[in-house]
Amino acid sequence: MAEQQKRIIDSLRLPVQLVALLWGVHFIQMVSGMDFGKFGVFPREVFGLRGILFSPLIHSGLPHLISNSAPLFVLSLMIVYFYPRVAKRSMLMIYFLTGLAVWIFARRVFHIGASGVVYGLVSFVFWMGIFRRSLKSIVLALIVTVLYSSYFLGILPNQEGISWESHLLGGLVGIFTAYWYKEEIETDEEEQRPVWEDEPLDSKYFLERDIFEKTKAEREG
Repeated sequence: MAEQQKRIIDSLRLPVQLVALLWGVHFIQMVSGMDFGKFGVFPREVFGLRGILFSPLIHSGLPHLISNSAPLFVLSLMIVYFYPRVAKRSMLMIYFLTGLAVWIFARRVFHIGASGVVYGLVSFVFWMGIFRRSLKSIVLALIVTVLYSSYFLGILPNQEGISWESHLLGGLVGIFTAYWYKEEIETDEEEQRPVWEDEPLDSKYFLERDIFEKTKAEREG
């Protein structure tokens, strides 16, 4: 029980830090009166490359921030707890590849907010269930389907004030990331070998394997 509690506490650390970072950046923006939107991704312009690093941290207002904070916390916690071997690497891949894809393919406006990353995380968890097909991964895929099925509407084009490209591209990056790490299974997903397979070969048999090849004198000796 103590070990399980420690694992939960350790898993909470990164999600809490991520959400705290988002709120910290937004608090600085509010207090300073500055508009951080210029640090978002601006496609196909060199200055817009900085948005790959900064845009997921920037939000246009409290409703925007709140709408991204809750799913970011839940999904990152889910990944860190259930996929610890690949959690940090997969989340970093989703973070940076989503920003890069937006810079390459999206409309030439500033794109800000963590929603692209959130869509990447949703897609990652769902497609891990498709690629790995373990009981755990399938259950997690079903959970995110129930919780975030409405997110499919977010990839529809021409939504005013919404970076649907970030949503769509983040989802595609999530699929790619799930495929990339599909072979790095967790300990609880590994096939358990039967106990008898670890026993010495001769200990599996009641009689010696060559008993019928020996003469009576050899067996009695």
